[in-house]
Amino acid sequence: MQIGVISDTHGLVRPEVLSNFRDCQLIVHAGDIGSPAVMDSLKELAPVIAVRGNTDKETWAKQYPLVEIIIVKNKCLYILHDLNKLMLIPAASGFHVVISGHSHRPSMKWRGEVLFLNPGSAGPRRFNLPASLSLMEIDKNVINTRIIEL
Repeated sequence: MQIGVISDTHGLVRPEVLSNFRDCQLIVHAGDIGSPAVMDSLKELAPVIAVRGNTDKETWAKQYPLVEIIIVKNKCLYILHDLNKLMLIPAASGFHVVISGHSHRPSMKWRGEVLFLNPGSAGPRRFNLPASLSLMEIDKNVINTRIIEL
C-alpha cells in the first residue's frame, strides 16, 4: 500500500503534490491544512486522514482531531502536528510510525523499531527550507519511506 504523507500546506496544493500522490491508496495530512480546498483536492486522489495544526483555527478545521491513530497493513501509525506535543512513548504503546509536521523540516529517523516521519512543508516556502512531501509504502512487515523535494 502506498501512502502519501504531507503537512503544512497552508492553503496551497502544488501540482507536484497531485502528480506524486496519483498512485496512493491513502493520504495522511499532518496539519496546518490552511483551507478546505486543500482537503477537497487531496480527496479527489484517495481517502485522506488529517489532523488539525496550530494554524487551523477556522470553523471548518474543527472537524479534524489533534491526534489520529490508524492501522495500515498491521502497522499502527500515530499522527499529530507538533512532535513536541507527543505525550506517550510510541514503542511502549505499540506504534510503528509517528507522523508529524510543524517544523517544516523534512526528516525520517528510526528510533529503535519506530519510524519518526516529518514530510516537511508542501505549502509556501518558509525559513529557506525546501517544499517537500513523503511517500510511504507498507508491504507485509516492511515500511519504506522517501522524502521528495518539490
